[in-house]
Amino acid sequence: MKKGIHPDIREVVFQDMSSGKTFIISSTIQTRETIELDGKTYPLAKVEVSSESHPFYTGEQNKFMDTTGRVEKFRQKFGNRAGAKVAK
Repeated sequence: MKKGIHPDIREVVFQDMSSGKTFIISSTIQTRETIELDGKTYPLAKVEVSSESHPFYTGEQNKFMDTTGRVEKFRQKFGNRAGAKVAK
């Protein structure tokens, strides 16, 4: 590899702003803020959504679908019209 053209890889703290959870990950991201964690200073990258708060990973997305129910939602939208077509 050529020297001087690749970004430096370092440990960076990513902080989820919705939940406050922090992750230490190797990254090349450039940040202006730092944070002290476990007695060591790391660069800090703030993110709005991570696997800690995203509905797909937390299971909140499925709860939303279950509350309305797919069949009930279909019946509200189409009523008895769909049942009459199937019966014929």
